[in-house]
Amino acid sequence: MILWSDKIIAYNQELDFNGALPSGIRIMNPYAESTAALQASEIFYRKYYSDNKPRKLIMGINPGRHGAGATGIPFTDPKRLVEAVNIPWEGPSSHEPSSVFIYDMINAYGGPELFYAKYFINAVSPLGYTIAKKDGREVNYNYYDSDVLFKNVLPYIASNLETLRAMGFDMETCYCLGIRNARCLAGINAQGKYFGRIIPLEHPRYIMQYRLRLKGDYINKYMDALK
Repeated sequence: MILWSDKIIAYNQELDFNGALPSGIRIMNPYAESTAALQASEIFYRKYYSDNKPRKLIMGINPGRHGAGATGIPFTDPKRLVEAVNIPWEGPSSHEPSSVFIYDMINAYGGPELFYAKYFINAVSPLGYTIAKKDGREVNYNYYDSDVLFKNVLPYIASNLETLRAMGFDMETCYCLGIRNARCLAGINAQGKYFGRIIPLEHPRYIMQYRLRLKGDYINKYMDALK
């Protein structure tokens, strides 16, 4: 049988979006744009996914510039890549609050080896988006932040979910990060019947930005849902 690592690495390398984007919005594909991300993500997936064990899906929104947009690994910024999973990083350093929460949660679960042996973190839109501000800065943009973008990427999202199903992931239960993200995914799921059920969890970014003093409670909530 083909190992998960081989399937995931090939999946990442084949990610592409050829649809129309609203003015000012750019697609972000770390696997096509960054040699460092391509190399680091391949090491990561060979380290944790070189087997055929069943995996459940945890779905984020879409990659952000300082996490998956940098390393190619969802919710893993360069600092966590080096410090939490001991993988070398050749690109510029960056910090993503969501990555801090996820790895605190992973450590509470029992560590990366135990966690990644059961779960694969992906995103409803596996490629990210940025929007240019008036001063020229690029900032993260979510696939649902405009009706036009959501409509344009919907076929791509549906196609990606079909791909994940065909890859052999356990589609009975999906853990969806972000309450609005979960509502959007539920609507998509009503049409395609990809998942048996969707369990919504508060997004790590929301927790770190607005509920930091309750971080331990949210980690416990994640543990209750996952275990």
